[in-house]
Amino acid sequence: MTDPASARPEVPRGRAVLVWSVALSAYIAAVFHRSSLGVTGVDAAHRFEVSAATLATFSVAQLAVYALMQVPVGVLLDRYGSRRLLITGGALMVAGQLCFALATDVRLAVAGRVLVGLGDAMSFISVLRIVAYWFPGRRNPLLVQLTGTLGQLGAVLGAVPLVALLHHTGWTTAFLTAAGLGAAVLLVAAAAVRDSPHPGTRPATGASPAADRGRLAAAWAHPGTRLGLWTHFVTQFSGTVFALLWGFPFLVQGQGLTPTAAASLLTVMTLAMLLAGPAIAYLCSRYPRRRSVLVFGITGLTAGIWTVLLVWPGPAPGWLLVVLVLILALNGPGSMIGFDYARTFNPVSRIGSATGIVNVGGFVASILLILAVGVVLDLATPSGQEAPALAAYRWAFAVQYVLWAVGAVQVLRWRNAARRHDGGPAASTSRPEAVPARPGGGRFASGSDRWRRRPPGDAAVRRRRRGAPTRTRRRS
Repeated sequence: MTDPASARPEVPRGRAVLVWSVALSAYIAAVFHRSSLGVTGVDAAHRFEVSAATLATFSVAQLAVYALMQVPVGVLLDRYGSRRLLITGGALMVAGQLCFALATDVRLAVAGRVLVGLGDAMSFISVLRIVAYWFPGRRNPLLVQLTGTLGQLGAVLGAVPLVALLHHTGWTTAFLTAAGLGAAVLLVAAAAVRDSPHPGTRPATGASPAADRGRLAAAWAHPGTRLGLWTHFVTQFSGTVFALLWGFPFLVQGQGLTPTAAASLLTVMTLAMLLAGPAIAYLCSRYPRRRSVLVFGITGLTAGIWTVLLVWPGPAPGWLLVVLVLILALNGPGSMIGFDYARTFNPVSRIGSATGIVNVGGFVASILLILAVGVVLDLATPSGQEAPALAAYRWAFAVQYVLWAVGAVQVLRWRNAARRHDGGPAASTSRPEAVPARPGGGRFASGSDRWRRRPPGDAAVRRRRRGAPTRTRRRS
């Protein structure tokens, strides 16, 4: 597979938007399948007669497979392309929902979540690869954010509508309906999605394993890729765990809300993501060298609102819970900054490998938090008490501070390493987050040369060649 040449004309916008929209619908379906357990966690605990820690294994099994498969899926994506992986992933998720619908014991239910996690692992990064190939680089930050945020519409379908369907028709009918929805989207994706608009950029299906390992090693070796991984780690886990599993029980059992009110708050959180995504995308495009400011800002806001909530005496007022979900809505769009690092620091020929590496971060953190919350809830809940109390949830969610501390330190570490890698010592004071320039790319290059700024010294060099006086730029 070769990189798209920057000299190629842009693809007709209508055709590109159609392909992306259909691929996006496949990702929306994946988020729906992924989040379907979050709002049915209480029902699942009753159906399978399991404790909080055992219920956590359902989500952990799903997320563990998702995280473990990211790097292998990234390599497969570079080799086989987005279309094949979207079709395969969709089929696996449909099979997983069928298992979950028919399960009457824990083993089959866990098997169903494993299949959902395996299929889900193939969805998001496949859509990001389509964005890289079908759209010019100047639109990439916006399209990546729109993919991540619009994909959360699947969580909206997995909240109030699924809860209503579950309570009116029963467990089996609700999840059979979910499987049918996934099958319909799968058929549309198979008919409409194509890997690339250019014949010369077809996946390298004949590539050798050595070439795959070389792309993966090169992606991992670049500190910008690891900066993306830890960015994804530190920004994503709090909102993901809240939406995926523990938010609904926390609101119902800990805060005393009705199931409908709790599901509505999760829906507000998802809708807020739709507004936050484009705003963060604009800031990333406008200030690409200051993206880590956004990362630390989002992390600080999230830790701050949880601090207020955990020290609040008694159940929190409604307005504070609304503020919580609005700030947690920034977590998903904030984690997309990690993929922007992967895109700007890697050529498109290894974008699948780099994106897969980045996507591991947030889901590893989410797995750790899901397990920790389940264990702490069991330890903090007295024997014989049916549901955890608010105090137990406070202790459980306090585990997040450890993950925030580790992630923030690593983001600082790899941001500094990326400075040195791309600009040398001088760059560490003037270019906090270098956006690598590539030959042949102007201010806004397209294709594999995606959005780039000219190196800061170019203007001064041209003035010296013309004999004009150079200007001294003040470093801030």
